[in-house]
Amino acid sequence: MTLAAVMDAPPATSVKPRLGFIGTGWIGQLRMEALANSGHAEIAAICDSHQQNALEAQKKCAQDAEVTTSLEELLTHDLDGVVIATPSALHKEQCLAALAAKKAVFCQKPLARTSDETTAVIEAARNADRLLGIDFSYRYLDGVKKMRELINSGELGEIFSVELVFHNAYGPDKPWFYDFSRSGGGCVIDLGIHLIDLALWLLGPNEIRGLSSHLYKGGNRLQTPINDVEDYANIGFQLGNCDVQLGCSWNLHAGQDAVISARFFGTQGGMELRNVNGSFFDFETFHLRGTQRNQLASFPEDWGGRALCHWAQQLGTSPRFDAEVEQVATVAQIIDRIYQR
Repeated sequence: MTLAAVMDAPPATSVKPRLGFIGTGWIGQLRMEALANSGHAEIAAICDSHQQNALEAQKKCAQDAEVTTSLEELLTHDLDGVVIATPSALHKEQCLAALAAKKAVFCQKPLARTSDETTAVIEAARNADRLLGIDFSYRYLDGVKKMRELINSGELGEIFSVELVFHNAYGPDKPWFYDFSRSGGGCVIDLGIHLIDLALWLLGPNEIRGLSSHLYKGGNRLQTPINDVEDYANIGFQLGNCDVQLGCSWNLHAGQDAVISARFFGTQGGMELRNVNGSFFDFETFHLRGTQRNQLASFPEDWGGRALCHWAQQLGTSPRFDAEVEQVATVAQIIDRIYQR
């Protein structure tokens, strides 16, 4: 099933927004290609400090787009919004610049490195009354949609335990990921953040209590204050009356490329999302009851660009601020508490 096939058609009153892309590395080009194929927006301008990357993206996805190496120049174009896919240290200032220019913003995760930076961006979006979106792409898996429906139906009873795992047999290949001041953290803010957001999105807002975190680098426990990048984390906290456990890593001897799972257990049943054969892209979802497993969704599924396409569709209907993004502030607060900052 293609990305375009699973996205809802735009409302009759929508328009096709004109967008600029900032950052055309691997993830930026993937998202640009998904958006171009969806037809939900016009890619009008492309910006990258390495012009060759921008030209490659232009050739592949948007032959008529203007190319620049300057964010300031990009923002002078007639754009409805910008898509930011740059290193984490640049997110806050680039988001603020775009919002000050009255452009809607879609940003790669994390929105910013700290809770304070995240709050500043959300407040800027609210003050500018512009739509702000973040690439928490796991929300848009077919299986996650089924999981949300299952929770909302009450079939699982009261959810009392969540087990989250995101292990990676290798780590990022860009040096900035390993610089705490530039990345804001290690495997938790890179990988675990997806599953923290997923748990909050599925279970809804609630009080966060009793958070504990054990962070390691090269097998050695990191001491507080945390000022180094962890490659293994074991985290626990209470979300309302629900116990949440998270394990995540880079460069773990995992036996496959990745081990990704999210398991939710309730008084009347459970559910599980898990990756298949070590894949970062193929997932299965199950409804669990006793010894029985009922499959809710499987692969293949073209889901990586859905968050961006959803944002572009929403922007085509209205550029105004949407308060749903405020959950991202709670995710950032949890990340800060994990790093004890």
